[in-house]
Amino acid sequence: MNATDPHPTALDVRVLVPIDRHTTLLKLFQELPVGGSFVFINDHDPLPLYYEFRSILGDVVGWEYLVRGGHDWKVKVTRTEASQGRTFTDIATLMDLRKVDPAHWKHVVFHRYGMMKEGDTMEIIAAQEPEEIHRIFNEKFASRMAWSYKKQAPGECVVHVKKLQQGDMPDLDLLVVQAFDVRPHHPARRHEMVFEAFDALKPGEAFVFTNDHDPKPLYYQIEAESGVPFQWDYLVNGPEEWKVRVAKLKG
Repeated sequence: MNATDPHPTALDVRVLVPIDRHTTLLKLFQELPVGGSFVFINDHDPLPLYYEFRSILGDVVGWEYLVRGGHDWKVKVTRTEASQGRTFTDIATLMDLRKVDPAHWKHVVFHRYGMMKEGDTMEIIAAQEPEEIHRIFNEKFASRMAWSYKKQAPGECVVHVKKLQQGDMPDLDLLVVQAFDVRPHHPARRHEMVFEAFDALKPGEAFVFTNDHDPKPLYYQIEAESGVPFQWDYLVNGPEEWKVRVAKLKG
């Protein structure tokens, strides 16, 4: 995308799965010259991406909303200064909460964690122990994640949160009470079917549903709207069919 073009073409990332949106846009930004920009379109507010950019690349990110709301969020991203950025091989992503509005901490951390693959690790940096974040991880994910301290010093607390692989997790005594295929139904009805099934679950029960694309947005909706701990396991993960087991956890 030409940095001097006053009307750059917008990249529509809605066609990509969520994690590919982040990696694609992060690579685009890393390649921008100072003063260069690009525009992208997303189907929800990409605020977590803004904070991820700042955490990894520094305070060099110009972020302008051109369109807000609905399924058409359009953002112009500009590199304001040169920066070395953070490189890493032992973690999947980084969230520096010192650069994040405290009102957005929970949203950006758990939105990004939800996109991580099993076995991936998120690094969280904060000025002090992020007690509320730690509490929510324990309540929502319990034995499905590992929380470890890498540094605890005045003004800097560094934590690694690993999403445990299926083989690392204890076997859960889950009763699958129903299985259904949402593919023959309209997209709006698919969401209703999943939420109706989830509402009907008792702790320790699960259902399995089949879809024709990755239903990760439903995971985010359940995570945002549910007040109970739940588990989301891919039994089949594409490319033609996705089968997911959703369970309400005990305790």
